[in-house]
Amino acid sequence: MLRTFALSLALTPGLVFAAGTADPEPPTPTETTTLCEEGYVFDEETQACTVLQQDSFLDDDSAYGAVRELAYAGRYADAQLLLAALDQGDDRVQTYWGFTQRKLGNMDAAMAAYSKALETNPDNILARSYMGQAFVTQGAVDLAYAQLQEINARGGADTWAANSLENAIRTGVTYNY
Repeated sequence: MLRTFALSLALTPGLVFAAGTADPEPPTPTETTTLCEEGYVFDEETQACTVLQQDSFLDDDSAYGAVRELAYAGRYADAQLLLAALDQGDDRVQTYWGFTQRKLGNMDAAMAAYSKALETNPDNILARSYMGQAFVTQGAVDLAYAQLQEINARGGADTWAANSLENAIRTGVTYNY
């Protein structure tokens, strides 16, 4: 059932993103977030909401897009069910583990996930931005600024990752996607 869900996500324009990129626009909602309750995803085959299963196979890009949509909708636990089914060595997966953990208030787990993402891919500017935003939340603006400098040094100046972190440093307001 989740394979059908993954296919429907893959065919949804603007929902799938390459590693290390960040779209400044919220993800396009699908039936999963507009019709289904927590713990459920929309199944194109049955045209109904079905139980979300973490052990189901999803291709990584479709699952990553679904994680982004669920996280944006505030369905962090559902996003984590999908994350658990993915390759834990993928820096994108670790970036979203960090994001969802941060939004659930688990800062130690968030920072561990961001660190793992950056250990795997030091050029992951989205992980750096989210980690910096976590530092802002913790009041460690100097550490957030250090992440902004790293983003800029790694070619990320004038990207959503840099701009959102710079805004968070300036205003104290972090982002939900």
